[in-house]
Amino acid sequence: MGAISIAREIRTLLPGLTLHFGIDNGFFPYGDKTEQQLRPRIVDTAGRMMARSRADILVVGCNTASTLALPQLREVLAQPVVGVVPAVKPAAAASGTGTIALIATEGTVNRKYTHDLIEEFANGAQVINVPAPELVRLAEAKLRGEPATAEDLAPVLSRIFDAPGGDKVDIAVLACTHFPLLRDELDRCAPRHIQWLDSGAAIARRVQWWLEELKFALPANPGSGLLLTSAPDPDYKIGQAFAGFELV
Repeated sequence: MGAISIAREIRTLLPGLTLHFGIDNGFFPYGDKTEQQLRPRIVDTAGRMMARSRADILVVGCNTASTLALPQLREVLAQPVVGVVPAVKPAAAASGTGTIALIATEGTVNRKYTHDLIEEFANGAQVINVPAPELVRLAEAKLRGEPATAEDLAPVLSRIFDAPGGDKVDIAVLACTHFPLLRDELDRCAPRHIQWLDSGAAIARRVQWWLEELKFALPANPGSGLLLTSAPDPDYKIGQAFAGFELV
């Protein structure tokens, strides 16, 4: 459900856009699965959900899925595909100390794609890789009304600020779409103030660019979107999390 953080940015920039949501809850979480398990699953599931929703653009609201399957999705889909890339380049450019933290799931932290991204775009900045798989669970719990406490967040914050060079970190990249849902809690519990940077606003601007490129006129008000899941949601927990959007 991390795509909610992206969807909020899109809704703010493009309030008339109808949003459909495809949730692969039947294979959650992605962060602890292998590339061999995930890549064909992502392509198949996204393809079926796009066919069902008849959407004009696919936004892959997941860093893991984006780093693994964007080329394959663009090969099989006729519609534009917008992926989520960790905001390493803008973070490195904006850092005053030359030291940033990259907070992600273990899969994203360890993936070659991420290492190549750092090598190409960090521009000499020191990047402290911070695996934080527990933040996915905490973010989803928050969407169900369960608060994340300082005790919950302490291990992750320690991996940032107590790491070698952690005293120089001035920007932390939230490289999982779940993590911006905990931005306020992370900022409040951190031992000092830093900037927490994600890709949501940039993704929204990319969607706007595609709408202009495709010459789509945006209505004043959105229509009803679909909530598509790959497995049952018997307690309607997913539906409740998306209550702020016009869904059927």
